[in-house]
Amino acid sequence: MACAAISVGFTIPQLLRGTSRIFPTHSALVVLRHSAFCHCTVNGTTKSKRKMDHLERTANNFRQEMISQAKVCGITNESETVKRLRLAITNKDFTFKAGQWVDFFIPGVSVVGGFSICSSPGLLERDGILELAVKRAVHPPAHWIHTECTLDSEVALRVGGDFFFDPQPGDPPVKLVLIAGGVGINPLFSILLHVADLHEYQESKGYGYKMGTVKLYYSAKNTNELLFKKNILGLMNAFPGKITCHFHVTQQSSQICKEFQPYVTEGRISEEDLEKHVSKYTLWYICGPPPMIESISKLLANIGVPRDCVFFEKWW
Repeated sequence: MACAAISVGFTIPQLLRGTSRIFPTHSALVVLRHSAFCHCTVNGTTKSKRKMDHLERTANNFRQEMISQAKVCGITNESETVKRLRLAITNKDFTFKAGQWVDFFIPGVSVVGGFSICSSPGLLERDGILELAVKRAVHPPAHWIHTECTLDSEVALRVGGDFFFDPQPGDPPVKLVLIAGGVGINPLFSILLHVADLHEYQESKGYGYKMGTVKLYYSAKNTNELLFKKNILGLMNAFPGKITCHFHVTQQSSQICKEFQPYVTEGRISEEDLEKHVSKYTLWYICGPPPMIESISKLLANIGVPRDCVFFEKWW
């Protein structure tokens, strides 16, 4: 997730000293936590032509009170247009749930960014590391990441969001269908990695949450824009039958390499793809551009999926 953000007119030290001027108080936030499987639906339309910025879009979302310093400890090119950042988190009490996002504060940049976390909570617990994958854009925080960010750059982060998957040991087993479009894969990849951690923990300890199967449908223009594809195939190989995926490409002009051919379909995700997964034990998570979310939501309604089993988040 990356979206336009508001210019608040503060440098980072001022932001850290005066967050009460920028964010609603904790008691004023709308916290949708009726279960461990929560969702956020953000209105994708507005009466004015001005696009809503990150802070406006998320004003009613849950936000942690903690803002933590972080240092960039890794930068890689996930694709021609997306950079993947590894961030070492300073505060040991910093936590997040798979699927959530961060407010992203940059020294010297008065615009607050908003980016979905693409790593698992387990990586943070084990190594103190959080990862973001950010697409190139004129949006100031994204532009800074692509043009000025270097190893050891310092930023600050604050976790927020009501779209997450966080089952507890006593919760009933569920199956997941994750449906991603473009860079909307970020929070769903975090959920997929968290599922892998749940499987590993349950297999090694013999207890903990017993996860059902997960199917990922991921659509992009072409295979070059499918983020994390090698990681996703690695998870499939590590958890055969438990984690499966299918990639969809809508504007592929080059030949698909043999490694990915068995998993790639040319064309959009269809009703036929999804109806085979309908059951009372299945939860559906969607993240992508609003038109895709609206289309998939209508498709799921047509095949009889209850609305309270469909979770999604709109950012664009």
